[in-house]
Amino acid sequence: MSSNDITIPFQVDLSNCNREPIHIPGSIQPHGVLLALQEADLTILQISNNTGELFGLNPEDLLNKNLSCLLEADQINLLKDSLSQDDLPIANPIEFTINHNHKLVHCDGILHRSAETLILELEPTNSEKSNTFFKFYHLIKMAMSKLQSASNLAEISQILVKEVQKITGFDRVMLYRFDENWHGTVIAEEKPEYLTAYLGLHYPASDIPTQARKLYSQNWLRLIPNAHYQPAAIVPTNNPLTDQPLDLSRSVLRSVSPLHIEYMHNMGVTASMSISIMKDRKLWGLIACHHQTPKYIPYEIRNACEFLGHMTSLEMAAKEDSEDVEAKIQVKSDHSKLVEYMSLENNFIDGLINNQPNILNLVNAQGAAICFNGNYFTIGITPEQQDIQDLVEWINQNLHEEIFCTDSLSQIYPEAEKLRDVASGLMALSISKSQKNYVLWFRPEVVRTVDWGGNPHKPVEVKSNGSVRLSPRKSFELWKETVLLKSLPWKPYELNAALELRSAIIGIVLRKADELAQLNIELERSNHELDAFAYIASHDLKEPLRGIHNYSNFLIEDYGETLNAEGKTKLQTLIRLTQRMEDLIDSLLHFSRLGRVDLSMQQTDLNYLVNRSLDLLSARIEQMQVEIRIPRSLPTVYCDRVQVGEVFNNLIANSIKYNDKAEKIIEIGYIDESLAPITFYVRDNGIGIKEKHFDSIFRIFKRLHGPSKYGGGTGAGLTITKKIVERHGGKIWVESTYGEGSTFYFTLQGVD
Repeated sequence: MSSNDITIPFQVDLSNCNREPIHIPGSIQPHGVLLALQEADLTILQISNNTGELFGLNPEDLLNKNLSCLLEADQINLLKDSLSQDDLPIANPIEFTINHNHKLVHCDGILHRSAETLILELEPTNSEKSNTFFKFYHLIKMAMSKLQSASNLAEISQILVKEVQKITGFDRVMLYRFDENWHGTVIAEEKPEYLTAYLGLHYPASDIPTQARKLYSQNWLRLIPNAHYQPAAIVPTNNPLTDQPLDLSRSVLRSVSPLHIEYMHNMGVTASMSISIMKDRKLWGLIACHHQTPKYIPYEIRNACEFLGHMTSLEMAAKEDSEDVEAKIQVKSDHSKLVEYMSLENNFIDGLINNQPNILNLVNAQGAAICFNGNYFTIGITPEQQDIQDLVEWINQNLHEEIFCTDSLSQIYPEAEKLRDVASGLMALSISKSQKNYVLWFRPEVVRTVDWGGNPHKPVEVKSNGSVRLSPRKSFELWKETVLLKSLPWKPYELNAALELRSAIIGIVLRKADELAQLNIELERSNHELDAFAYIASHDLKEPLRGIHNYSNFLIEDYGETLNAEGKTKLQTLIRLTQRMEDLIDSLLHFSRLGRVDLSMQQTDLNYLVNRSLDLLSARIEQMQVEIRIPRSLPTVYCDRVQVGEVFNNLIANSIKYNDKAEKIIEIGYIDESLAPITFYVRDNGIGIKEKHFDSIFRIFKRLHGPSKYGGGTGAGLTITKKIVERHGGKIWVESTYGEGSTFYFTLQGVD
């Protein structure tokens, strides 16, 4: 099989490049030879078909033979000794000499494992490389010294590209940094004056697709000496042990994607080398080296450059982290103060928004919203509450992380486009997903211009037969794009600060919940004691009152003839006062009993309850000539039938009692059925109530008139009514115009 007889199993263009299996190309670059070995006995299972060109040996003569057919015994022993290394690549390179027909070929041997297979790659080299290595060792040492003395990331970047160019001799060396979306930016460059500058230009993520970035993370260095090479096929195509194509993820000779070759041609690049820069085990950037003519870099020099990449990764990570050190210290200080503020306030939310610093300072946001237990608290510049509510619903349904951030909210939540001036950027912190409790931070749109190295959008190429093909960009000239609907990006330390705040909020909420639970226990105990006291006191007080009442009647009956008119009047007053006192005690006893008796909840037709109350009050209604109006049928309510009946009875009775008009009207109804809970009302055209008395009328035994005026009474009816409504989870209030009438409104939970 010749090098031109390669079957391409996967036709690739930009529409499918993210799926291209670049780790199993079935071929290698021809500047070296690849052998796949069975590790147990070093049998050659697969081999690249270029052994004839490099070693003068046919690949068919080597397949299924022991490696000893290619290497001397002492070299076989050297290889076996290397296999005992825990980290096999540490042994690389191993010096081998291929001796065929008295022709010596010196090689660098590179070992690694792929599944069940041992892979040996042999790159021919010259015999004087030891001196070359020491020369480059001093260059590496000098480069490291300069890098360690650099004061910031920009300085490190420029030193790095300059030193790599000095070591390798490439025409152009760039430092290419990835952003959070895997777009790249050239942040440093070293080149001759005649080449076009790429410094500051951006490149789209499609230039380096996902699977390529994965391989860059596994292999820190990649060399393509000549983009015009003819691939050397691996024979047989499938590994006999696995019956699958040989995985070349860690191969230094792995063949290059046709798409990448085309990309290099479009750039005018013939040779390239890349060195990975890693941070926190993630690909941070690449040192990209380009040459206009073929250029081979010996493995030992590549190894030295890879070492430089490792060391630079550590230096860059340290420098990048230290660049925000002042901001991080300030964030720590703000966090500590916020925790203190939250601890001091009864409501922790007040501690987050009512002081300096506040939650805006924590993450450098222009607006924030705290969504807690259905309530919304905002600070700074934020969307309207309805927009925040809609956003919270979307977050609750679609996002499941403790924290989420984006600098382009409209890309994932199109409704946010109208919020661009306040919420192009969002950071969402989940406190309790089930309760829909969140802290949201907002950043406005920042319009900016991005300089791309050529049009970043995938171009369409029309072929001669009329078919369409997506192809790599052919132009790398400056191409400007105005970026809209994006905010400033959120920094990692800001996300960490938000997560720390989440822990603090949860801790404080739990502590407050414990305190509230303890208070509720104490309150429940106090209420039981108070109810018991009221019940006992009521019974104990009524006994002497009955005695006074009875003996007063006895005095009038037995000694009425001997008492003068003044004496009889005083006894009658005494009887009336004891009766009023007993009525007050009965009201107190009834009010106390309301707190002890469990509600008997059931579906109740309010029309039935109101008609029953009207029947009970029918005599007074006829006597006072009151017109009762019920505009529409009342709904069904899930409630305690007896107690809610008492609510209507008390309100209707009061409306009858406190009415001095010639034509007395009472209206019973409800409003706005679409909202829950429904609001009910009892309206009259009576004497009305002054606004200053709106609250006091619900206090027990509070009357606004004399004991005998408007039929008397104890003043407990509205207090009892209020307690019944509140026990049903509702509320009661009054609206009134003095002299014209009053309307009592109340709500009840549980309406069907």
